Amino acid sequence: MKIITRLFFGLFFFSMVLQAQQLVDGIAAVVGNEIILRSEIEQSIQSYAVQNQINLQQNQVLLNQLREQTMQNMIEQKLLLAKAEDDTLKADETQLEQRVEQRMKYLVEQVGSESKLESIFEKPIKDIRKDAAKMIKEQMLVEQVRSQKFQGMKISRREVENFYANYADSLPQQEETVTISHILMNVKPSEAALEAARERMLDIRRKIQDGADFTEMARQYSEDPGSKATGGDLGFTVRGDFVPEYEAAAFALNEAEVSDIVLSQFGYHLIQMIERRGEKIHTRHILIQVQPAPEDDQATIDKLHDLAEQIRNGAAFGPLAKEFSDDPNAAADEGMIGTFETQKLMIPEFRDVLAALQPGQISEPFKTDFGYHIVRLEARQSQHRLDLKQDWKQIEQFALNYRMEMKYREWIQELRNKVPIDIKPVPVF
Repeated sequence: MKIITRLFFGLFFFSMVLQAQQLVDGIAAVVGNEIILRSEIEQSIQSYAVQNQINLQQNQVLLNQLREQTMQNMIEQKLLLAKAEDDTLKADETQLEQRVEQRMKYLVEQVGSESKLESIFEKPIKDIRKDAAKMIKEQMLVEQVRSQKFQGMKISRREVENFYANYADSLPQQEETVTISHILMNVKPSEAALEAARERMLDIRRKIQDGADFTEMARQYSEDPGSKATGGDLGFTVRGDFVPEYEAAAFALNEAEVSDIVLSQFGYHLIQMIERRGEKIHTRHILIQVQPAPEDDQATIDKLHDLAEQIRNGAAFGPLAKEFSDDPNAAADEGMIGTFETQKLMIPEFRDVLAALQPGQISEPFKTDFGYHIVRLEARQSQHRLDLKQDWKQIEQFALNYRMEMKYREWIQELRNKVPIDIKPVPVF
């Protein structure tokens, strides 16, 4: 079941990665007016195998299972697309363009260049983009259909209790969890460090104004390791791809124009507009980072020590987090991060620090890739089997998911009864 579920969600995202030109190998199925090619099924399975590093040639039973399940999943997708057409649903064009751009950017990054991508797909980049747009548009329509069908679905208390009575032994064990709050402080560079970096950027800008080539200046001086070698080229982007300060300056530029000096959390930027296509822009930049001095680190640690001491002496955690934390969510959540399985905390430093804390205690300052933190352990719940009294919300969600899956299966069967489906005889592969 786990393999089948992962395949279901993976079809939309990975089937186009290895997609070659449609093979003249016959039709596997016809769903209403839509066809499913045998080559599409094989390519989806191959993508799944590559993604999960499975040698299907050594497991014929699994290969046959995947072929059958892939066929059924593709049939379901075509049914839902037909329903989307009946309901006259439309994909949001702006969101579609953003997803396509993100997808193409990801693919190019994976293989190294657009030319390499064209070689792998054996087609020009515009055709690869067209295929990606079709796949993503279908995905978005399927998402809309399912969302409209099941949004707002609720479940009664009795249904949750009945679900637990029937499936308690099948529910996963709840691992140890911790509920935590934190205050994050980024190291702020001194005014002297800011001024020194700005002077370096001013000198670079003067050289460009005097005729120096922007691309060569980026290769020589930029401190952005991701774009330095390509002369600062950042490719085509849409709103939301970069920090607000960069975007505000970049989108205001005309083609070939160079911006004023822009300060962001990464340092000082100089931006040149290369090309604009509607709401997409192609820019290059030069980055000069602002490096804090050791005394700036110590000042941050000292401030967090002071805040921790204030909290231990009775000061309220929330207002201090709102005032001093550099976590962008602090204004709304007052430093509360949430409840997590201890072993699934993504930041290892958090796991190490929390291991030594008791509920209610606050840590000494410690450093992560995000900055310096102090963290308070609000609660710790030991490993246990799910119980209605202390794990109601989780069991309720399991029960709701189960009900939605049952209703979804009933709905798909109704659609199957309404739309003609012709599955062709399975050839010997």
